[in-house]
Amino acid sequence: MTYLLVGLGNPGREYRDNRHNIGFMVVDELSAQFGISLTRVQSRSLVGIGIREEKRVILAKPQTYMNLSGQAVTGLTRFYKILPDCLLVIHDDMDLPFGTLRIRPSGGSGGQKGLASIIEQLGTDGFPRMRLGIGRPPRGMDPAEYVLQPFSQSEQKMLPIFLGNAVEAVETYLDHGLEIAMSRFNGNVLE
Repeated sequence: MTYLLVGLGNPGREYRDNRHNIGFMVVDELSAQFGISLTRVQSRSLVGIGIREEKRVILAKPQTYMNLSGQAVTGLTRFYKILPDCLLVIHDDMDLPFGTLRIRPSGGSGGQKGLASIIEQLGTDGFPRMRLGIGRPPRGMDPAEYVLQPFSQSEQKMLPIFLGNAVEAVETYLDHGLEIAMSRFNGNVLE
């Protein structure tokens, strides 16, 4: 069984710590936890391949910029012949408060442009995704500006716990399946 775990974000040093890049942050944590280095460039993505608990795991960070993520993900799913149930897309979500994690087996994009690109390119929304709450922008702030800002100081203090719980949720998904991961981790993981 081969699993493709894709974190969404924007490439480049100037975006590294932005809210929009929390998907990349989770993949970086998974890379460290699983001992899988992202050293390969393939399908416009940074890719790392390894074995975890007898399962082949592919970690990917698309380098297409968020709004074109579908181009990268489609290339990887075709090349590695990934079944929809074995693709997990990890991304930010403004509609969830900071620290909230929500795993879903399928569904729409909820306005997240990277996820919308993947749905459009794959021709289906029938794949699991992990939504990571980054909260709403302050009143009057453009959402596009908000997602490209770093986390607040108080959020930065809690971010390692949030990322750690996201990694634990991915491990649960790999080891025990989507339903158990959803029942254990959906909600505010900082409480």
